[in-house]
Amino acid sequence: MSDQPPYGFEPGSNMPPPPSMGGYPPPAYPGVYHDPLAPYGRHPMTGEPYSDKSKVVAALLQLLGLVGLVGIGRIYLGNTGLGVAQLLVGLVTCGIGAVIWGIVDAVLILTDRVRDPHGRPLRDGT
Repeated sequence: MSDQPPYGFEPGSNMPPPPSMGGYPPPAYPGVYHDPLAPYGRHPMTGEPYSDKSKVVAALLQLLGLVGLVGIGRIYLGNTGLGVAQLLVGLVTCGIGAVIWGIVDAVLILTDRVRDPHGRPLRDGT
């Protein structure tokens, strides 16, 4: 051991040296509350848990109807039957029905009119 006094302790003062932390890290700050029943958060108005599917991704996939591939957004959301029906309508109408249905469905998805198969609202992020 050295003869040097601990940091913060001046020789001749009545004050004891500061206690040692013993090599432990400082206590952690409390974290943000994480709801295990809503890993993607909750809807601010209704309090419902958000879906794991993104409405932006679903709408962009649905806009593939502009090139004749409508229904991909619905298949992404888990509505496979409706997605296949949209694909068939696009094939039968040579893409004209696909363009119209794709645009309308993309608008419905972006305006929170469509939910996932479990009834949860779609989340905003990607």
